Amino acid sequence: MKNELIASAATAALLLTANAASAQTVTAVTDPGLLDDVIVTANRSAQAADRVGQSVTVLTTADIQSSQTVVVSDLLARTPGVTVSRNGGVGSVTAVRIRGAETDQTVAIVDGVKLNDPSGTGGGYNFGNLLIGDVARIEVLRGAQSTLWGSQAIGGVVSIVTAEPTRPFQASIDAEAGSRGTTYLRGSVGGAGERATWRLAASRYQTDGFSAFARGTENDGYENFGLSGRANIRIVEGVSVDLRAVYSDGDVDVDGFPAPLFAFGDTRETSSTKELVTYAGLNFDLFDGRLSNRIAYGYTRTDRQNLAGSAVTFEAEGLNRRYEYQGVFDVREGWTATFGAEHEDSEFSAAPDAAEVGLDGVYAQLQAEVVDGLTLTGGVRHDEHDTFGGKTLGQAAVAWALNDGSTVLRASFGQGFKAPSLYQLYSQYGNLALLPEEADGWDAGVEQYLLDGALILSATYFSRETTNQIDFVSCSGTVAPATAPLCFRNGARRFGYYSNIALTEADGVELAADYEIGSFRVNANYTRTNTENRTPGANLGRQLARRPDEAANLTVGYVWPFGLSTSVAVQHVGDSFDNASNATRLDAYTLVDLRASYPINETLELYGRVENAGDETYATTANYGVAGRGTFVGVRARF
Repeated sequence: MKNELIASAATAALLLTANAASAQTVTAVTDPGLLDDVIVTANRSAQAADRVGQSVTVLTTADIQSSQTVVVSDLLARTPGVTVSRNGGVGSVTAVRIRGAETDQTVAIVDGVKLNDPSGTGGGYNFGNLLIGDVARIEVLRGAQSTLWGSQAIGGVVSIVTAEPTRPFQASIDAEAGSRGTTYLRGSVGGAGERATWRLAASRYQTDGFSAFARGTENDGYENFGLSGRANIRIVEGVSVDLRAVYSDGDVDVDGFPAPLFAFGDTRETSSTKELVTYAGLNFDLFDGRLSNRIAYGYTRTDRQNLAGSAVTFEAEGLNRRYEYQGVFDVREGWTATFGAEHEDSEFSAAPDAAEVGLDGVYAQLQAEVVDGLTLTGGVRHDEHDTFGGKTLGQAAVAWALNDGSTVLRASFGQGFKAPSLYQLYSQYGNLALLPEEADGWDAGVEQYLLDGALILSATYFSRETTNQIDFVSCSGTVAPATAPLCFRNGARRFGYYSNIALTEADGVELAADYEIGSFRVNANYTRTNTENRTPGANLGRQLARRPDEAANLTVGYVWPFGLSTSVAVQHVGDSFDNASNATRLDAYTLVDLRASYPINETLELYGRVENAGDETYATTANYGVAGRGTFVGVRARF
């Protein structure tokens, strides 16, 4: 990868000029109560937004509740640079792509724990079962970000934080019902005291759904049960313990390829996914609070099973065990050093294949306000993998706040990598010679505050080149071991194998505007994404599959004098193609949602929405169905 140590040089230059001075408190990276002008994910510690050189979108609790969105991926799809495709209704396989990258090049984090499924083909995270539940804050960090976030952070990072209580006792109940026999019930209870903070939450979602096969006649339903909990125990001043867990159990009806034609159509199959995320961490401060330390263990487990009647047609299990140390040191006022070490053990089992692999990583970053308003950031990372060996990369960023913060200029260069998945390495199609996928990406933009901050405009240009991308190579029946040795294993021919043969490029523009005055608010964004397959062969120069060339979102809201809140949300997604050859086109579409909410008192609020009010027929994946018009009503209670 070219320019591999650019960010390393930036870090060294900053470190040479560092000196110690006064300290400042570092906010926890999983604090859901932060404002939208504070960014955590970009630097793994809370920083003012005008000191962050990367492109980030923050969704607060107020944003999440006003959207009334049930599925996290639907909420992400309304942010700049993000597109989503789904194989049917809620609960189906869901791909989230950032700036045209592959879905398994998106890092997903829940309450500080990095998620992925080692048993998946690409080892990425399936967003299909991730419902809003007890989510209180989401940050979307765009661009290659592997320096701090490791493998898979080529497109970007989605960080999700569940709610945390702020009073001695808090409770909530949310209940809604609507079209297609849909019900969603959520509840939580918790409290915050001098020595401990705790919260427990549970949810139950059920829908009759619609046919996953676009021309099907039988409905494919979905059920999901979720639990989450978190606790922070302050042992003594400056020392605390964090405990967190999130569990999801989803069952979705799927359509397949029934006999005798084996063509896509209605089937009575069911896919079950159970996901467990746990975290335990010890936090302690040294040097009068200037050095914040975190030692943690994270565990994720994904169990998947497909049933046709009572017969098991597919079964897989993926495990991750992650050990971490992170330190954040206040070098001086406006100067923060972040450093850490990680070890990850991944396992997968999907008969007849099973394997495990280890990955070690160390990283360091320095962020410095070198002059008033000008913040420079540089970092470097090194990883050691059990199969491909070592990898070193870096990043650099600049943020310059001018005109008393009314104008913020940003630019960043970042490198990303993705380790080969266990399936790509060790399955019957595996290749132990695989190298990591690599990416160089950069962006530059401006954010302008006008009308005393009532109007915020931003524009960003981005570009990324990905090399060594892993793709499947088919083996014809005429190849011989001498000319295609990877097509043979133990003397037997196989259907194909994985290889580092692909090269892709993406660039584009992200525009955003936010205007709020009194009871009136307008939020809009537009993304133009140009993707290109640069792999030699038949598909050279073609657009990457399921990457719309443009996406736009507009939300207009108004709070009436008597308390009623109303809004209209419009989402437009441009043309794309369903396959690498660009032979199957997915037409552009526009969706309109209508929302309203009314507070009965300080405890109760009624809300309702009409999704896809125009009953638009469209597709994000060819031959898969989508939801038509739907009406939903609900009530929120806060105690």
